[in-house]
Amino acid sequence: MLRIENLLKTFNKGTANENILFNNLSFTIEDGDFITIVGSNGAGKSTLLNIISGCIEEDGGSIFLNGDDISKLPEHKRTRFMGRVFQDPSLGTSPSMTILENLSIAQNKGKKFGLSKGVNGKDVEYFKELLSKLNLGLEDKLYTKVGMLSGGQRQALALIMAAMSNPSLMLLDEHTAALDPKTSEIIIELSNEMVVDRKITTLMVTHNLNHAIKIGNRLIMMHRGEIILDIKGEEKKSLTINKLLSYFDSAQSNEVISDRTLFSF
Repeated sequence: MLRIENLLKTFNKGTANENILFNNLSFTIEDGDFITIVGSNGAGKSTLLNIISGCIEEDGGSIFLNGDDISKLPEHKRTRFMGRVFQDPSLGTSPSMTILENLSIAQNKGKKFGLSKGVNGKDVEYFKELLSKLNLGLEDKLYTKVGMLSGGQRQALALIMAAMSNPSLMLLDEHTAALDPKTSEIIIELSNEMVVDRKITTLMVTHNLNHAIKIGNRLIMMHRGEIILDIKGEEKKSLTINKLLSYFDSAQSNEVISDRTLFSF
């Protein structure tokens, strides 16, 4: 479904601070995979998502989505078939517009449009039904500007908007990191429900090992631009935090990972 071949990326090239992050990184994601990505700080997790989305340009290699090479496509064209939710709740939605207007934009994503109303009245009941499933009271705030919402409410709205167009690929970049623990759990459950129900191929970066183990069918551990662990299927189902930490400890003894304390449990 998604294939990355010989990915190259160097930051600060030709300077004293040159950092070769990806050096011929290659891996394949199957259709319907829900992959959680963990790793040390600076491992390249968010950079990988930025390159896939077109936010950062790679120095070499190829990215294939459903057999098509998208390596040279600009970011705005990739958004037609990708959904993304960021760590910062203020991103992914328009704060100066109402919930209704934000949902209408997401509903019309990728569609041709002319000189007609941006908000279709017939969608109001559908949006209310969609929002009521969140149990956050957003269905009664359709005409409230998004900037007035809490961080958790914004992330829930951003998730719905990202999934509304049934994207080929969903990218979740530490999208619960800025939330309080209770809200974080709500958003994680919502994410899992939406991804599984809609069968959306998804990459989720997280520092929370509980979340990484609990959801998804595949787990990838990264460090210094390399995939050092790739667990899926039954092995992933039987994974525990102690088991996963033992991988960190084993890697640490080989001077691969030294910041185990970055992870929350």
